[in-house]
Amino acid sequence: MRYLCGILLVLFVVFSPVASGAGVDNTLYAEVLNLYVKDGLVDYTGLSAHRENLDVYLDKLGDLNPDEISRKEQLAFYLNLYNASTLKLIVDHYPLESIKDLGSFFSSPWKKKIVKLRGKLVTLDHIEHDIVRPEFKDARVHFALNCSAMSCPQLLGVPYEAETLDAQLEQVTIAFINDGKNNYLDEKALYVSKIFDWFSEDFPDDLVGWVTEYARGDLKNELLRQKTGNRKIPVQFLMYDWSLNKQVQ
Repeated sequence: MRYLCGILLVLFVVFSPVASGAGVDNTLYAEVLNLYVKDGLVDYTGLSAHRENLDVYLDKLGDLNPDEISRKEQLAFYLNLYNASTLKLIVDHYPLESIKDLGSFFSSPWKKKIVKLRGKLVTLDHIEHDIVRPEFKDARVHFALNCSAMSCPQLLGVPYEAETLDAQLEQVTIAFINDGKNNYLDEKALYVSKIFDWFSEDFPDDLVGWVTEYARGDLKNELLRQKTGNRKIPVQFLMYDWSLNKQVQ
């Protein structure tokens, strides 16, 4: 029954504009996330068999002109475009064990022209490194973009929307910082995701202070305790788990 509802939704939305005075219509993407994403993990088997919503959504996003929407709508648009395009990339080649399986010695999966933008094909790297990072200059986007790997920030279960964007970016940043698999503290050092190393220029020089700002509970209390007396907390970067963020069937 849920798949029939999905097909009917496609038929309704395919004849509706993606962009209007109210912004971008993310209804189809919301349906995809609701059906196939749970706790940040994706049911790629189910999505592969019922991908109509995803394909129609991306096709319509690709024909939209982001210059015609507000700045907050633009950032939400690019985050959704990146994440939905990554889902499509995996589905196009599923089953596989890692997104890195789609690359080669000469070309990574992020350099393949698979994203439809303004009617032309561009790369995931173009969206992230040529648009999102330099144009919006918000370090929190690193926890909103999902690369389909277990060490990536979890895929949010709803689309990013202009009206709630700041709260959503705070939500995903706090969730990632306080996930003990990606960041933790002991008496020797603060161990953090490799993301902070790869994109160090996007974060303040005082990374411990920045992490402390978003830390909660025991992590925050322990960071504040260790910083007492001006102790410098060393930072170490963790190994990255590139295995696919798939649900266990």
